[in-house]
Amino acid sequence: MNEKTDLRIIKTKKILFDTLLKLMKQKNFDKIKISDICDEALINRSTFYAHYADKYELLDNLVEDLKLSLLKDLEENQNIISSKEYIMKLLSILIDHIDEKKEIYSAIILNNRNGFLIDFLVDIIERESSERLKNNDDIIKSQLPLDIIVKFYSGGLINICLSWLTQKDKYTKEELLKYINKLIPEKL
Repeated sequence: MNEKTDLRIIKTKKILFDTLLKLMKQKNFDKIKISDICDEALINRSTFYAHYADKYELLDNLVEDLKLSLLKDLEENQNIISSKEYIMKLLSILIDHIDEKKEIYSAIILNNRNGFLIDFLVDIIERESSERLKNNDDIIKSQLPLDIIVKFYSGGLINICLSWLTQKDKYTKEELLKYINKLIPEKL
């Protein structure tokens, strides 16, 4: 019985996530009501409230799933030695992650202009980069403050990825990586 309950909860939450994203493609998040979500998902309000306190908690859970997915993807980048190689791999992982989850990113960022998702990306990338680069010989020898390096490259990488999302036909992933590779010096 417990497995069925868990499966039903998973299915209900997925339906609610998908419905929220669908509605966010049509209108701004601030204009979406719980009744809109329930009507579109074909569920009762009581079912919605059994899982979430409000639409903000639903959105937070959706973003939390994104965050966990990105952190898992970033684990690929743990054994990189040079700082340039690390940043290039980080950009590649970010592009792949955003491409894989483009429906979610498009609905949240492009159609709703919600800064919290960008804040979450900045937070993850800055923390991840700081942790990975703090003992890197390239950074130590550069004599530049780590926080300045991290903020500079994190902001740039996130903006590149978001631009790529909005103008996907302009550059391929490979072209983008080639251009960024030319911009980043061998030693930071």
